[in-house]
Amino acid sequence: MKLQQVLSRVRRAVDDYNMIEEGDKIAVGISGGKDSLTLLYALSELRRFYPKKFELIAVTVDLGFKNLNLDGIKNFCDKLNVPYSIIKTDIAEIVFNERKESNPCSLCAKMRKGALNYAMEDAGCNKVAYAHHRDDVVETMMLSLIYEGRIHTFSPVTFLDKMKITVIRPLIYMNESEVIGFVNANNIPIVKSSCPADGYTKREYAKNLLNQINAEAPGVKMRMFSAIQRSNIKGWPPIDGEEQELS
Repeated sequence: MKLQQVLSRVRRAVDDYNMIEEGDKIAVGISGGKDSLTLLYALSELRRFYPKKFELIAVTVDLGFKNLNLDGIKNFCDKLNVPYSIIKTDIAEIVFNERKESNPCSLCAKMRKGALNYAMEDAGCNKVAYAHHRDDVVETMMLSLIYEGRIHTFSPVTFLDKMKITVIRPLIYMNESEVIGFVNANNIPIVKSSCPADGYTKREYAKNLLNQINAEAPGVKMRMFSAIQRSNIKGWPPIDGEEQELS
C-alpha cells in the first residue's frame, strides 16, 4: 500500500468522526510495532496539508523489559521531525514478578495507558492517537460478545473525563494486512515485543477465530465493521453520507 492510499483512509476517518481540531497537540503512543509507527508516519504527513493545523509528539512507555533498543525509532522520529520521548517504568517487574498476574495484559494496559496519559499531560497535549485498525475494531466486538455477552467495541473518538484528554483512532479504515504491506514497502523500523505474554492472549484467540470465519465466508470482517457503523453502538455516531467503502 502506498503512502497516498494510507493518507486517504486516515483523512477520511479523521473527517468522518471529527478527530482533529485547529490547534490540537496530539501524542502518538509508540509501542515499536507496525501499527503505531504507521499511524505516526501518516499523521506526520497529514499535518503538512490538513486545513486544521495541529502539533504532533511521539511517546514510548518503556515497560522495563531488557534489551529494548529504540535507536531505530529515534532516528525515524527525527526524519519525520516529530519530538520523541521515552518514559521509563517498572511495569514489567510489577506485573510479572511482584503481582505474578495470571492475566497480565489487563493490568499492563491500564498501567501503560496511565503512564502515557500523565506524560501527555506534562507535554501539554489535549489528544492521544491510538493505532487501532479495522481488524482491532471487529476483534474487540467479538471479544465482548464471547466473554461479556454484549455487543460493544471501542469508539473512533473517546473523551477521558478524568484526564481531560481525547482519544482518537485514525487507522480504523485500514485493515491489518494493509498496515503490514505499508510497513514492508517503506522499511519502517519495527521493534519486536519482548513481552512473554505476546501472542498468547484472548485477543489472539479472537483474531484467529475471525480469520477462520473470514476464510470460510470471505468478506465477513468487512461486513461486521460496516454493521458496527450502522448499528448505533455507543460511541459510533452516524456519519455524513455512506459508511466507509470497504475493500
